[in-house]
Amino acid sequence: MLQLFEPFSLRGLQLKNRIMMSPMCQYSVWDRDGRPNAWHQTHYISRAVGGVGLVMIEMTDVLPDGRITVGDLGLWDDRQIGAYQVIIDEIHRYGAKAGIQIAHAGRKAESPELNPVGPSAIAFSDRYRVPHALTTMEVEDVVEAFHRAAKRAVEAGVDTLELHGAHGYLIHQFLSPISNHRDDRYGERTRFGVEVIQAVRSAIGPNLPLWMRVSAVEYDPIGYDLAEMVTMAGLFHDAGVDGFDVSSGGNDTKGPTKLFPGYQVAYASEIKRRVGVPVIAVGMLQDYKVAESVLQRGDADIIAVGRGLLKDPYWANSAAQALGGSVQVPEQYYRAFPHEFLPPSIETD
Repeated sequence: MLQLFEPFSLRGLQLKNRIMMSPMCQYSVWDRDGRPNAWHQTHYISRAVGGVGLVMIEMTDVLPDGRITVGDLGLWDDRQIGAYQVIIDEIHRYGAKAGIQIAHAGRKAESPELNPVGPSAIAFSDRYRVPHALTTMEVEDVVEAFHRAAKRAVEAGVDTLELHGAHGYLIHQFLSPISNHRDDRYGERTRFGVEVIQAVRSAIGPNLPLWMRVSAVEYDPIGYDLAEMVTMAGLFHDAGVDGFDVSSGGNDTKGPTKLFPGYQVAYASEIKRRVGVPVIAVGMLQDYKVAESVLQRGDADIIAVGRGLLKDPYWANSAAQALGGSVQVPEQYYRAFPHEFLPPSIETD
């Protein structure tokens, strides 16, 4: 049987298939107030129409200065909630589930109007400004900001939530010896992440799954390796994370020596095996057969598709047809497909 189109369940989350729209920044908040607009409505709802099981809304920042750019989404104000509700309600209308990835960019804030912060006063690169090193009290305030943003996401109607702990953003910055040179209690590199997880778990309750995107390895030899990430993932699971969305790198200017379809899958597989939790695989998985094979081998539980869904909003439906499954679009479109591709017991004109 095709694993891509098997249901998936975790806590109160029920997915119709194992395809997730990967959270991809659109940088398209034209009025800079953090609220999604007509672009985001079209972008996300069209992927639900196209058959994705889980739409994970892009990196959404918990504080104004936590944005990468002033065009980023935010959940730092109750007045932002309603704009997300509109999108999430429509995602649900077309049979998909909705999540939001919440985050803080930390030292990777780029717009000149934003103030970069970090665990230590170390710039990401020569292209970035030196961040303000957060005081202990300021770190505690950021933890509370994650808590409040998670509550807003729940009020907006999400089915799940993801913490962005990868790609060199603030949680990752605290995890890494490259960027965390503190001598207070947050010099214990997992402490900030654990406190954020506990704060978010208390906000979302027991029914919603909590995912965490992690960079499994850092490509600078000063950074951590996969063995250390496995240990950290175990701590995060104990703190309240249900599963991991496994990527790599981003907290240094180095990268993998080779890129190929599925180049990060082995990292996801190792975390799944060693920590004993569901994992999401991501990274050049837009080839339908490659995506299916990852699930068939048991290396991951969900496939996150990014660029493939930017190119084809109906990627899930295209995969179903290519692999011999049933169409994944709403019934209004059934007449466009041969009968053999329709769900069982469906008759069309």
